[in-house]
Amino acid sequence: MKTKTLSVLGILLLSSGITFAQVNNGVNININSDTVKTNNNTDTVKVIHDTIKQVQVVPAPAPAPAPPAEPEKKEPPFKSGEIGLRFMPTFSTFNLRNPDGSTVNGELAMSYGYGGMLGINSKHVGLQLEVIYNEISQKYKDKDLERRIDINYLNIPLLLTLNTDKSKPVNFGVAIGPQVGVNVGSRVTTQGGSTADTLQATVALKKADVGFAYGAGFDFALNKMRTIKLNLGFRGVYGLVDISDNSKTKTTNSYYILDRTNVETYSGYLGLSFVF
Repeated sequence: MKTKTLSVLGILLLSSGITFAQVNNGVNININSDTVKTNNNTDTVKVIHDTIKQVQVVPAPAPAPAPPAEPEKKEPPFKSGEIGLRFMPTFSTFNLRNPDGSTVNGELAMSYGYGGMLGINSKHVGLQLEVIYNEISQKYKDKDLERRIDINYLNIPLLLTLNTDKSKPVNFGVAIGPQVGVNVGSRVTTQGGSTADTLQATVALKKADVGFAYGAGFDFALNKMRTIKLNLGFRGVYGLVDISDNSKTKTTNSYYILDRTNVETYSGYLGLSFVF
């Protein structure tokens, strides 16, 4: 009876996947193949876990920091107004004559001009008004006498200016326009000679002169805001009218020293201007 019971129990256990063995009249139950499989899986997981623990994780290198952006350079605000001063060494030519009426070729003599300017500008085009006190001079020889003629004008040119860019630290520009001159005085200086000057040279001039002015020059900014500028350039003027006036009366011991003449002047200029 006991044997039958054990046999039936063993069959049931085998059908359920568990082995039955009789050892020393006792019963041992061993884990079946599924249990062994489970143990094998557990061991595999443990090995993988131990392997992961042994792996050294190397972090990816951090990206290099971007270089600091350069601060944007801001251009100073453009200002259209300009006012300045001018110093103008000047050379001039005009026709002269001797007491006998013959024409004389004079020698260039340097004189000086001083004045100011007022301008309104865009970056490339401008309008400029100047007032220049200018002395034009020439020397010549009358036999053994040396004469120098000085004529003073207050010149007022109105100029159209064309520029590369007035807002830049260095600007190149050209200027053209009409000029009106008002005569404010003249004189003749005589030197040398072994004999007395028996005839008096007379400078007879019209009150006004009209000419065409032209020139070119550079402006150099002297400060960061570009509101103070050094001006260097050339200015020429070609007279459009005859400045001599021989209609005035003269004494018997005098003569007109100016022949029919149109004045031409050539000047360099040095200036300082202020932008506003």
